[in-house]
Amino acid sequence: MDKPPPSLKVCPVCGGDRFINESVLWPELVEQWELSPDEVAYIDLQQGFCCSSCKNNLRAMTLAAAVTSAFGFSGTFEDFCRSHPGIRQLTVIEINPAGNLSPFLRLLPKYELHSFPQLDMRRMHFADASIDLIVHSDTLEHVAGSMVALEESRRVLKPGGHLFYTVPIVVGRLTRTRRGLPPSYHGTPGVNREDCIVQTEYGADFWREILEAGFHWVTLTSLIFPASVAIHAIKT
Repeated sequence: MDKPPPSLKVCPVCGGDRFINESVLWPELVEQWELSPDEVAYIDLQQGFCCSSCKNNLRAMTLAAAVTSAFGFSGTFEDFCRSHPGIRQLTVIEINPAGNLSPFLRLLPKYELHSFPQLDMRRMHFADASIDLIVHSDTLEHVAGSMVALEESRRVLKPGGHLFYTVPIVVGRLTRTRRGLPPSYHGTPGVNREDCIVQTEYGADFWREILEAGFHWVTLTSLIFPASVAIHAIKT
């Protein structure tokens, strides 16, 4: 595919206007997730529709758009990280590489990348109210006790601090735990790493968890619905 869907003209990360689209789901995962053909199609779009220039997929592009929108910036994510004083003065923590956004986030003077599960998202070592912005993408579903992880993010954020993240969402059903079900892994077919085991399969009620964790100001960004949803929460 060399043209984006009608609702996406250019990549919000780098401004590129050429895209590729590949299938990324595999039969075992489709069966474990009990996905319909329509669900397979939009999840493949979420994960496999990529900018030819910066290689960010749709979920990462949506996350980038959520960040720039929250700061009222109308340019690309790359320009935002290079020049916007509103982000360059902030302490920014990325947990696992959020797609291919990391090279742009590394432009920020107060940026750190941490890896899950080496960084326990349920017991982070950061002091109370010490971080301005946290970003992660398709990581929370692998955390046993995701609610605690969100509460912990709220603890370490400064008042007015931002949390941006994505999780895979099947919009036609409710969230379910995989506790008691056969193990299911994301990542690469046949490579069953412990940090890629799925703890939670998020559904249409994904928003409940972030509100129950104590965040009262939450917004959603979607570039192509239902394929992409990014969540932005502010600690008030």
